[in-house]
Amino acid sequence: MSGSKCVRLTGALVKQVLDSVDSVLFDCDGVIWRGDQAVPGAAQVINLLKEKGKKVFFVTNNSSKTRKMYVDKMTTLGFHVKEEEVFGTAYCSAVYLKTVCKLQGKVYLIGSNAMQQELEAVGIQPLGMGPDHISGKQADWANVPLDPEVKAVVVGFDEHFSYMKLNRAMQYLSQEGCLFVGTNRDTRLPLEGGKAVPGTGCLLQAVETAAQHRAQTVGKPNNFMFDCVASQFGVNPDHCLMVGDRLDTDIMLGSNCGLKTLLTLTGVSTVADAEDHQKSGSAERQGMVPDYYVESIADLLPALQG
Repeated sequence: MSGSKCVRLTGALVKQVLDSVDSVLFDCDGVIWRGDQAVPGAAQVINLLKEKGKKVFFVTNNSSKTRKMYVDKMTTLGFHVKEEEVFGTAYCSAVYLKTVCKLQGKVYLIGSNAMQQELEAVGIQPLGMGPDHISGKQADWANVPLDPEVKAVVVGFDEHFSYMKLNRAMQYLSQEGCLFVGTNRDTRLPLEGGKAVPGTGCLLQAVETAAQHRAQTVGKPNNFMFDCVASQFGVNPDHCLMVGDRLDTDIMLGSNCGLKTLLTLTGVSTVADAEDHQKSGSAERQGMVPDYYVESIADLLPALQG
């Protein structure tokens, strides 16, 4: 590939890049695991980075797990990880509402039990979890009972998403001053075997369309995800590497925040995708071109073991 970006990370260059950073951010699914299986060699890479004094963090747009649930999964797969190193959108949304929005009130939540737990952990009371079945006529829907203490609508992944949830969110957002926050805009969740299911972005777009109002998102590629890590751990963007499998979220986050970026080919995006962005001539698409790429993060092992 032409230009100095999207260089294959191999040989002596691996050590050179790793020596230039003191912090590494990893996306999870498609990078360190796929489904319920660790990417071969990934646990060794993470554990060796830590042994060599690097700060390691995990940043994921998945809002269906709490930090503790992630730690439990990673530990089972052989990763040495602490709860404070995990930054999922369930946790980051709660932090955003508490610290940035300084929310005084309840949240109408389209989301998971994990999001409920993370909100409650920072002292915010969520409403709306679980199924919300429809009844009555359209006039009843438009006048659905609302809790006057709800001051924000938050949209994450919700397997119980329904017309009535969409309607209730719209009614809350029609009230003056109601905040609107989404965890992320990922429209598809890739599964093993090339399959996929609709992602949070689909639900968020539905609510945005109904409310005629755009949400503030906290997940990648929004800077808040990195700011969350940096503010708690003093991470210097000049000495930080972002490792991910998606150009539009992981690599764009790194570009937005001035980090070095590494694409791994064990997940969604390909080198051909990156090449298309680089050739496009679009300034925005240049942000989706990684500095480096590897077949798998296991390609970092020789430099770490040497």
